Amino acid sequence: MSAKWKEYRLGDLTDWYSGGTPSKKRDEYWNGDIPWISASSMYGSRYSDSKLKITEEGLKAGSKIVPEDTVLLLVRGSSLHQRIPVGISLRPVSFNQDVKGIRIKDNVLKDEILDPWFLLYWLISQQYNLLQMVENTGIGAGKFDTKQLQDLILKVPDKEERELIVATAKSIDDKIELNRCINQTLEQIAQAIFKSWFVDFEPVKAKIAAKENGRNPERAAMSAISGKSDTKLNQLPADQLSQLATTAALFPDELVESELGLIPKGWQVKPLDEIAHYQNGLALQKFRPENENNFLPVVKIAQLKKGMTDSNEKASPNINPACVIDNGDVVFSWSGSLMVDLWCGGKAALNQHLFKVTSDSFPKWFYYFWTKHHLAIFQQIAADKAVTMGHIKRSHLREALCTTPNVNLKLFDLIGKLLSQQIGLRLECMTLTNLRDTLLPKLLYGEISVGKAKTTIEEVAV
Repeated sequence: MSAKWKEYRLGDLTDWYSGGTPSKKRDEYWNGDIPWISASSMYGSRYSDSKLKITEEGLKAGSKIVPEDTVLLLVRGSSLHQRIPVGISLRPVSFNQDVKGIRIKDNVLKDEILDPWFLLYWLISQQYNLLQMVENTGIGAGKFDTKQLQDLILKVPDKEERELIVATAKSIDDKIELNRCINQTLEQIAQAIFKSWFVDFEPVKAKIAAKENGRNPERAAMSAISGKSDTKLNQLPADQLSQLATTAALFPDELVESELGLIPKGWQVKPLDEIAHYQNGLALQKFRPENENNFLPVVKIAQLKKGMTDSNEKASPNINPACVIDNGDVVFSWSGSLMVDLWCGGKAALNQHLFKVTSDSFPKWFYYFWTKHHLAIFQQIAADKAVTMGHIKRSHLREALCTTPNVNLKLFDLIGKLLSQQIGLRLECMTLTNLRDTLLPKLLYGEISVGKAKTTIEEVAV
């Protein structure tokens, strides 16, 4: 490490702010436009949005707002035993009492001793040390002693070196964020296509309307599928036009009555549990590993939400293979926080309250989007249960109806390609995150040069 690096007590360079929670019973405090950051919002390292938002009234009633470039650190919660969530605000945000807002002191900023982004990456590099500082508070929860955090010694290089390190780390995070944005778009496109084709039957309805108006039904379906007018279709390359025609031919030109209402002629209605197999996980506390060197990390609802394991809880690798998940598998949390996701966190053991969803007869995209289609209903069923942790039963899978075409679903390959792209991008994000977390301590302790780090990043991100 260069002699230019200086040591400071973290608390001497920073001001710390506590958050709060407005009363959940006051509607006027919620559904505003101010992001309210809690543990469930702290994914990645850049925060600009949250599922729950508060109003100006809610802000006055118990929370606090901090400006852009505030470092946010989770200091209390069960996830502290797995990973320390830390990020930076990209806009003014509020936060709850489990989070601390950390701002660089004005005089420190003025003297260019430290900047928020370097502090962010320094904290990310301290994951191991921070995990050792977490205090147990019972029932799996943990907390930090803020005074102990403020006593940490921060080694800071000169401005030029700081900017090089921050730029290197930011280049990785920029790629991660770009991938996430692309994935959100891919998910929206795939869901819209799925709904159009298999729920709303828009190509079929377009054919019916065309027949009634004396137009070409196939061309009408092609327009419905592509979103292009008949004139615009003529401007497409021959291969794209041919592919559109092939896809349009998969849809009939008539709707018939069924137990689900009007559906395309020749198509069938099947319950969700005939579309796919829903394999429940195991009570993995009964399947501990035989030794510490041979195990599978356990995935519970918390790990599914985060999209990664932490290896704090381990299971034997010799469990039922049907309860082992790997990259690309569809996982459905049917209890507590109901959600459906594509697992991209590596090989792991699936805990009870989670389904591994598979099918021998239908492609992954088909049962994935049908399960997601019914998710809102399942969530309402769970919410209506007068118990601590709502859930659904297998009978609800049988009551959830789906339409299935009478042609080979491989012919609808567009949705499958979109899903494969999503999985690929998510796996790349995992690789880049691990790369960033590996490089940062080496950069911050002078074990590797910025030039070497950039070469490594370029090799991985090609």
